[in-house]
Amino acid sequence: MDVILNNLLILTIFFPLAASLLIFVLPDDAKDTARRLALLFSLVPLVLVLIMWFNYDRVDAGIQFETMLAWFPAIGSSFHIGIDGISLAMMLLTTLLTPLAILASFEIEENVRTYMFLFLLMETAMLGLFASLDLIIFFIFWEFGLVPMYFLIKLWGGKDREYASFKFIIYTMAGSLGLLLAIQVMGISMGTFDIVELMTTWVNLPPGSVLPNTGIPVDLVKGVAFWAFVIAFAIKVPIWPFHTWLPDAHTQAPTAGSMILAGVLLKLGAYGFIRLVIPLFPAQAQVTAGILAILGMLSIVLGAYAAFGQWDFKRLVAYSSINHMGFVVLGIAVMAYAYGLPGRTAGLSYDAIIATNGAVMQMFNHGLSAAGMFFLVGVIYSRTHTRDLKEYGGIWTVMPVYGMILIFTSMASLGLPGLNGFVGEFMVIRGSWSVFTVQLALSMLGLLMTGAYILKGIGATLHGPLKPRWAGLTEMTVREHLVIWPLMALMLSLGIWPQWLLAVINDTVTRLFSS
Repeated sequence: MDVILNNLLILTIFFPLAASLLIFVLPDDAKDTARRLALLFSLVPLVLVLIMWFNYDRVDAGIQFETMLAWFPAIGSSFHIGIDGISLAMMLLTTLLTPLAILASFEIEENVRTYMFLFLLMETAMLGLFASLDLIIFFIFWEFGLVPMYFLIKLWGGKDREYASFKFIIYTMAGSLGLLLAIQVMGISMGTFDIVELMTTWVNLPPGSVLPNTGIPVDLVKGVAFWAFVIAFAIKVPIWPFHTWLPDAHTQAPTAGSMILAGVLLKLGAYGFIRLVIPLFPAQAQVTAGILAILGMLSIVLGAYAAFGQWDFKRLVAYSSINHMGFVVLGIAVMAYAYGLPGRTAGLSYDAIIATNGAVMQMFNHGLSAAGMFFLVGVIYSRTHTRDLKEYGGIWTVMPVYGMILIFTSMASLGLPGLNGFVGEFMVIRGSWSVFTVQLALSMLGLLMTGAYILKGIGATLHGPLKPRWAGLTEMTVREHLVIWPLMALMLSLGIWPQWLLAVINDTVTRLFSS
C-alpha cells in the first residue's frame, strides 16, 4: 500500500497511457473487447484520484503527492509533479467524465480500437497537465492533449469535420507557439523551468533591471511573456474574441468528444490563468485585470445572445459554454486584481477569495452540466438524425423520461438555485461586486439571455404538436441512463451541499492569498 501511495500521482497519470497501448494492439475486429476494456481501464484513474482525495491533507493545503525525478538537468528541467486542492478538483472532474464519455461512445462502430486508444491518451494528457510543476512538462502535456482531440473530430466528426478539426488545431497551436517561446525565455534566463522556484526567482526580479543571461530589460521580457501566456490560455478557454473555433469544433465533434472538450479541455486554459499567469506575473495581471473583466463580461453577454440565435441544438449548447466560462474569467479577473495589488485590504482579499473559489467551482460545475447537455443532444440526434430545433417539437409525448432529464440538466446549466450551476456563478457575482461593479452589472444582460436560450431549447424540443415522423421515437436505453444519472446526482449534490468540494478548493485558494 505504501508503494501505491508513494507513487499514486504517477500511476494516476500514466495508467491511461499504458491502457491505451494495450487497447491499440487489439485486433481490428475486437470492437466489444476494446469498448469494455476502455471503460474498465478508465475507472482505475477515478479510483486512484478518490484515494488521493481521501488522503489529501486539508490542513497543509499545499503541494502534496509530490514527485521530482531527474529528466533534463542540462536545461534545468525535471519531471516535477504534485497537486493541491485546485488541481485535485480538476483531476476528479477529468476522471469522472472520462469513463462516462467512453460509455457514451459505445455506439461508435468505425475504428473502435483507435477511438478508445485516443480517448485514453487524451486522459493522460489532461491529468498530467493538472499535476505539472515544471513549465516544460506542462507544455508537453498541453500539446499532447491537442492531438487526440484533433483526430477525434477529424475521423469521427460530422460532414464539415475537416474544416472544424483544422480550425481547432490552427487556433490552439498558434497560441502554443507564443507560450513555448515565453517558457524558453523564462527557463533560459533563470536556469530552471520549475514552477515553484520561478514563483520566487522570476517573480522577484526587480523592475528596471536586466534579465540574467540575456541583457534584455526585465520589464520588456515580462510584458511580452505575460501576453504570450494570456493569449494561449484565452484561446483555450475560450475568451471572446478568441472563441470562434469552439462552435465549429463542438458541432462537428462526436458526442463524447464534445463532452470532454466542454467538460475538461476548456478548463485547461482557465487553470493556466490560475496556476501560471497570475502567480508568475502578479504585477502585469493586476494592471490588466480590468481588461480581463471586460472580456469576461463580453463572453457572458455575447455568448448568451449568440446561443439564443442558434437553431442547431448542439451549436446552441456550444455558445452556452462561452457564456458560462465568461463567469470563470470574471472570477479570475478579480483574483488577478487582488493578488498582485501591494498592500491589499482584508476586505479585498476576502472578496477575491470568494471570486476565485467561485471561478474554480464554476469550472467544475460547468464541466458536469455541459457534458450532460452535449450528451443529451447526442441522444436525440441518434434517434432523429437532425439537430435542427425547428424540426423537433412535441417529443415530450413519446420520450417523457428524456424530457424530464433534459429539463433537469438544462436548469442546472441555467443556474437554478438548488442545482450546481447556481453555486459557482453566485460566488463569482458576490466576489466581483466590489471590484468590477460595472462589468458585473453589464454581465447581468447575459444572465437574462441565458434563461431565454435555455427555455428556447427546451420549448422547441419538447413542446408543441408532435410531428408524425417522431411518433416512433424510443426512450433512453439503460446505457444512456448510466451515463447521465451520475452527472445528475453530482449536479444535485453540489447544488444542495457544495461544501464537500468547496472546502478542498477554499483551503488552497486561501493559502494562495496568504502567501
